Amino acid sequence: MVQDLNRLKESASQTAGPYVHIGCTPNFAGIDGVYDTDLGSRMAGPNARGHRIVLTGSVFDGTGTPLRDALVEIWQADADGIYPSPADPRGPADPDFTGFGRCATDLDTGIYRFETIKPGSVPFKDGTAMAPHISMLIFARGINIGLQTRVYFADEEAANASDPVLSRIEHRNRVPTLVAAMDGDTYTFDVHLQGAHETVFFDI
Repeated sequence: MVQDLNRLKESASQTAGPYVHIGCTPNFAGIDGVYDTDLGSRMAGPNARGHRIVLTGSVFDGTGTPLRDALVEIWQADADGIYPSPADPRGPADPDFTGFGRCATDLDTGIYRFETIKPGSVPFKDGTAMAPHISMLIFARGINIGLQTRVYFADEEAANASDPVLSRIEHRNRVPTLVAAMDGDTYTFDVHLQGAHETVFFDI
């Protein structure tokens, strides 16, 4: 006789749906009174150290159409390469910089935009210096699990060339999908979910 273990069944999975930004960014969605500001809408305070930049771009589906209902989150080190986290053993980070940003793509244009600080270099797990980068997580309709990628900077060519993560990408022609184009203090990073220009995503 088989023993009944009375285990709970796994809940059915589902995608984020087309309205994930409403729950995560209610003010952006026009729902006032829940929070004073949406979590992640302000990353750098007035006294934050470092070079202020804008990170912007669009999330495209496989047909090249920008998604107007995606949600983008970023996580990064401060200008000195320290993460605003007690788990970073190198000491405290800039107290006027959160390191976390969240932005829904614009309902009309499909564009996301972050005002942040250009991050400093952080060490890889073996101590090797990584090129300055921003970690990015994308949520959108049709995606069961958020897609993880990285944003590197076009003006960091030497650092990018020796970065221990970029150097592990087998198909070298796909490395440019992780590099944001620079125009003054603005960096443009488009995410392609599928197609010929599909962005490199990481399984971490």
